[in-house]
Amino acid sequence: MLIRSFSIAPPQSPAVTAPPEGGAISCPLPSGSSSCPLPRRGVGGWATTFTLVLGGFDGLHLGHRALLAAAKECGLPVALTTMFGGKGKELFTKEERRFLFEQAGISYLLELDLTEEVMSLSAEKFLSGLFALIPVGNILCGEDFRFGKDALGTPDLLKRLAPCPVSVLPIVKERGEKVSVSACKRLLGEKQLSRLNAMLGDGYFIGGTVEHGREVGRTYGFPTLNLSVPKEKLLPPDGVYGGLCRTPKGNFPTIVNIGARPTFGVEERKIEAYLDGFSGDLYGAEVAVYPMEFYRGIEKFSSAEALKSQLERDISRLRSV
Repeated sequence: MLIRSFSIAPPQSPAVTAPPEGGAISCPLPSGSSSCPLPRRGVGGWATTFTLVLGGFDGLHLGHRALLAAAKECGLPVALTTMFGGKGKELFTKEERRFLFEQAGISYLLELDLTEEVMSLSAEKFLSGLFALIPVGNILCGEDFRFGKDALGTPDLLKRLAPCPVSVLPIVKERGEKVSVSACKRLLGEKQLSRLNAMLGDGYFIGGTVEHGREVGRTYGFPTLNLSVPKEKLLPPDGVYGGLCRTPKGNFPTIVNIGARPTFGVEERKIEAYLDGFSGDLYGAEVAVYPMEFYRGIEKFSSAEALKSQLERDISRLRSV
C-alpha cells in the first residue's frame, strides 16, 4: 500500500507545495495570516475523511498500537503523524517507520519535521495548520500527548479546538513501567532486548543496505553481510548479538557484530552479520537485522582461528534457541 508523506517543514521547491486536486489548501491561522506554516509534501487530493492519530510515533510501541486499534474501530481510513528532528537519535528511521506503518495498515502518513520555525508555533497555530492539511472525522491521542511551543498544548486544548470528536487514551504500562519511546531507548542502551521487544510488541530492528566489505570472513569460513545504516539510527551498544535477519531471499538466524573488528585492525564502527544457512549474494539488497540477545562484548582475538572457534560457539548458542 502506498503511504503518502507530508511535511511540516518550510517548502523546499515548487513541487513540495503543489496544491491538491480541486484547489489550494487554506490555513485560517488565528493571526489572520494567509500563509500556512504546515505546507504539504506531495500532491493529489483527499478522497475521504480520516481518523487522525496524533503523536511523535518513533516506531510502534504498545501505547501506539493501542491507539491504532482504537482508531480502526472508528470505521474510517487511519492517518498518522510521525515526527523527526527531536533530541537524540531515532529508534526507527524514516524508511523503517514507513515499513512499520504500512504493515500496520495506515492509509496516510504525515511526516512532521520539527524545525525551529515549527517548534516556535503556539499550540493553537500548530492545530490550525494541521487541520488545514487533512479532513478529519475523529482524532485520537494519548493522555501524555503535548504539542506547540514549549509543549503547552494538551489533550484538553485539543478537545476544545478540534473540528471533530477527540478520544484520549490512558497511558499503557508494561511490567508496571510506562511504555514510551524514552523507555524503549533506555532498554536498548541497557541491552535489555527481551524487555524492549515486549514493550514494542514486535522486534526492534536495524534496516540497511548490504554493501561490499573487506570479505575477510570468507577466508575463515564465515562470510558476512556488511550493512550501511543511516547515521540518525539509534543502535544497541557495541557487541555481538544473536537474532534474525529478514532478507529478500528469506529469514535467517543471525549473529550480528556491532562495533569495531579489532582482530583485523578495523577500528571503524560497523554492522556485520553472519546469516546461518544462507549462501548467495545480497549486495545492494535491503535487509533488516533483529538483534534479540546480547552474547558478548567486542574483543581482540589472538588469531583468525581463535575468532573462528568463538564464532562456532556463538552459532551453537544461536541454534539452541
